[in-house]
Amino acid sequence: MSLLVAMCIFSLSMSISPGPVNMITLSTGANYGFRQAIPFVTGATTGFTLLLLLIGLGVVELVLQYPRVLQSLSCAGAALIFYMGFKIARSRAELHTEKVSRPGFFQGFLLQWLNPKAWISSVAGVTAFVSTGSYAILALFCFQYYLICFFSVASWALAGDRVALLLNNELRIKIFNRVMGAGLMSVALYLVVTLIATAA
Repeated sequence: MSLLVAMCIFSLSMSISPGPVNMITLSTGANYGFRQAIPFVTGATTGFTLLLLLIGLGVVELVLQYPRVLQSLSCAGAALIFYMGFKIARSRAELHTEKVSRPGFFQGFLLQWLNPKAWISSVAGVTAFVSTGSYAILALFCFQYYLICFFSVASWALAGDRVALLLNNELRIKIFNRVMGAGLMSVALYLVVTLIATAA
């Protein structure tokens, strides 16, 4: 029972902490509402859980043998995070209009595979909780992580939806989008600088 509690605490702390996925979820909830953010939340949760499962089944060995694979994924992830941040920062501040460019399932799924935080969380979680060949523990870990991750990321969408009550004019929406977009672009630039520093 203590192993399950430890896995749940790890999953919650990694899922609910701020990161690129949660920042995009917050922005999506604020701009489009809670329900419209759920496809992105589902995609991000599914993408992460599949990554966790594959790392638990041994993909991590491939990554450790070829560190350039992880570096390439990190570069692609930084580019995607920067692009999404740019789109959020440049989005139009229109009230009560139909917005069609919201992130969906595919963007959430792909972002997790290109998100260095997701890779680090998966490797750390598998290393800490899953013994070699222990498929039952891996299945339990993935199942509980999926549930906790979904509700954690969804809580950011709900927070964004509630923040939207304060965004009752175009200026406030514009400022919110600029701040969220700039934050994501800053994260992307930080990832690039970190990659350059570790490669040197």
